[in-house]
Amino acid sequence: MKHFLFAIIWVFALNTVAKAQTGNITGKITMENKEPVVGAVVMIKALNKQTLSDEKGYYELKNIAYGSHVLEIGSMEIHLKKQSITIDKNEHVFNVSTKAKDHKTLNEVSITGKTEKKKMETSGFAVAIIETKEASLRNLTTNELLNRSVGVRVRQNGGEGSPIEYNLNGMSGSTIGLFLDGIEISTYGSSFNLNNIPPAMIERIEVYKGVLPSHLSGNYIGGAINVIMKKDASANNITAAVSYGSFNTYRADVGALYRNPKNGFTTRASGFYSHSDNNYEMWGKFSKYTLPGGRIIRNYRVKRSNDEFETIGGRFEVGFTNVKWADQVFLGYNISDSYKEIPHGVTMTKPYFGRFNEYQAHVFSLNYNKKDLFFDGLSLNVNAVHSRRSTYLQDTVSLRYNWDGTLLVKNAEGPPETYGYSPGKGQQGDAVMSNIERRISNIRSNLAYDIFSGHRVSLNHKFEKSNRNDQDLLDPERSKWITQNVLTTNIWAMNYESELLNGKLRTNIFGKYAIYQTDQKSPKADNSGGLVYENSRTTRDNKGFGGTLSYQPINNGYLIVSAEKSFIMPTDRHIYGEPENNLLANPNILPEMAINYNLGARYNIVKSNKHKIMLYGNMFWRNGYDKIMLQTRIDEVIEGRENQVEDIQVTQFVNLSKTQSVGFEAEVNYIFDNKLNAMVNFSKFNSLFKVEKDERGNPHSLYNKQVPNEPFFTVNGNLQYRLNDVFQKRSNLNVYYNAGYVAPFRTIWMESEWFTTPTQFAHDLGASYRFPSGKLVASFDCKNILNAELYDNFGVQKPGRAFYFKLNYTINNFNK
Repeated sequence: MKHFLFAIIWVFALNTVAKAQTGNITGKITMENKEPVVGAVVMIKALNKQTLSDEKGYYELKNIAYGSHVLEIGSMEIHLKKQSITIDKNEHVFNVSTKAKDHKTLNEVSITGKTEKKKMETSGFAVAIIETKEASLRNLTTNELLNRSVGVRVRQNGGEGSPIEYNLNGMSGSTIGLFLDGIEISTYGSSFNLNNIPPAMIERIEVYKGVLPSHLSGNYIGGAINVIMKKDASANNITAAVSYGSFNTYRADVGALYRNPKNGFTTRASGFYSHSDNNYEMWGKFSKYTLPGGRIIRNYRVKRSNDEFETIGGRFEVGFTNVKWADQVFLGYNISDSYKEIPHGVTMTKPYFGRFNEYQAHVFSLNYNKKDLFFDGLSLNVNAVHSRRSTYLQDTVSLRYNWDGTLLVKNAEGPPETYGYSPGKGQQGDAVMSNIERRISNIRSNLAYDIFSGHRVSLNHKFEKSNRNDQDLLDPERSKWITQNVLTTNIWAMNYESELLNGKLRTNIFGKYAIYQTDQKSPKADNSGGLVYENSRTTRDNKGFGGTLSYQPINNGYLIVSAEKSFIMPTDRHIYGEPENNLLANPNILPEMAINYNLGARYNIVKSNKHKIMLYGNMFWRNGYDKIMLQTRIDEVIEGRENQVEDIQVTQFVNLSKTQSVGFEAEVNYIFDNKLNAMVNFSKFNSLFKVEKDERGNPHSLYNKQVPNEPFFTVNGNLQYRLNDVFQKRSNLNVYYNAGYVAPFRTIWMESEWFTTPTQFAHDLGASYRFPSGKLVASFDCKNILNAELYDNFGVQKPGRAFYFKLNYTINNFNK
């Protein structure tokens, strides 16, 4: 032990001496017209130090040795500039003004530094980074961006505002973590989610498949989607956008930032509003019309009814940035509200009229992060959120209807005797007027220390406590008999990161330990007929571990390996259901465990300054035990008796005792002269049920069958071309084309054409025009231009051809 402590002290001493003779450099790269230079290479060749400027032109170089150096700055937009500098203190600011080029070439300097995107994609995790800069100018939702990413499928039950599930190469449901700045997005409520948050409010989206980094440790095994909101405080600005399109869809979003450079006081505000009637035409297999007498007309063309959606939300933050005691500290408040009509159950077998829900959420947050806290190399990041959410559901209409809103009647003549009328019933079972109140506290903290160059250790902790109170508003007395539930989660994770072989080999080893506690207050009748409550507590724990490795054997070539044994414990959504989303409770659901392996590679080919090719491929092998998945409540349908599909209106989380998934995904991206960008990706896997014998010892009828309701083969293609000086000098015209293919897949276990989606092939076109001032951008999009018949989660038909127009306006660098 003495020798161990002495070694630690010696390492600290050497590290301190080394850092005592170094300083940090920050600054901003601008052109002569004060426009920031994005992606400029900033380097000190003699020290082999380099970095890239961000989207606001800011750069940072750390641990630069004391003395005189030459700072070199270059990019495709500017002439190479060299500037002599002297480092003689801890912090220096060097702002550089450069001259723009007439022709965008880059002969003087080579780009060898890594952007944040490239750093993450070569860290060893199976991760894809989606940048939102261009998408924020177009009529694209955040979910549409995700759906074009390799290996990602956004499963939506219809148009805007409908229930959504995410699938990452066969892993789906609550096994997928959804985060907003590292905090579970469910904390913010259904009215503030990835379907509502516009890309203009987002800096980037991180998509992890399989193994997760320790700062996202939680109740997940299939991967995670982490949305990073915009936080840049380098320039005061105001942005606004409005759009209008098909199905009476209109959206608006606005954002503003102000920072006082003297004291670092910073405030940020953003808001959004969205509305859609979702009245698109349906003509697929589940669109039907019931004539008097009971005869059914299949593939009946009709506009979708009772599917209006409206949401509004705001995000307000106040705090300080780049001050001595904090890099960033913000207090925030989110408010959001939405209204959603429910047109059918989990499948389109039966139309609903008069069923709707309303969501509201109030969320308070605290964000603090500081590098070099107390001493160099120690950093702290804390995200704390407390939310109060309410969900109101109403379903009191007893009559049955056709899709076009006409009543189902038994006879064409005489009194309108209707089918299925029953007092006290709603569109889906018993009449309902309910409210669910949820209170959620979620705190994530990360403490990290750079032991010495290339070696980092971090400790992460997640605390979450949720309280759910269900209320029956039709019969308030019945609310007294509803069990009250409180779930408490504590997860500790620790990881060790290292860089070896001059940064060519990067490793990350981690482990986590979780404790889950459920407290229930259950009402019971006493001997006198009164009401008493019984309190009970259940505690479970679990462990997980894994690691990643990234190796660079050749220039611009990386091998990426990861493996993990992890778990997921049932949440209140699994156990107690969500009636507003047609999700039934399952109090007997079991925890899930998975073992995941990933082997991938990335390679960038740079033929010249004009031609770049980026290649990516990843193989994965996943073994699931008691896999938690969504499944329709009634899956046993007799061949030739398709009318029994009427019963499939609800879904439920169930366990599949053993599954195995093996697959491959790949992406090719080609860039020419920074004007043409062509991309194609695909994902293919088999997700098989691997239980050989049933409970009686007989061969299991589902053995080696593909798990249903998972698109197992998808392809995406995208083409973008930029034209300069169109109509006006210093203007830009961007033209887009996107294609998506989904192979047929079954929606339930039974092998039948009736329950299999057809081949789907959709095409989108779009264009955006940036005016010379750079402040105004107009865009036009046509989605599903060929009006293809498209389906999604559980065979629900998606919108056909649609047109959208959008205007974006930005005011940058207004007077401070």
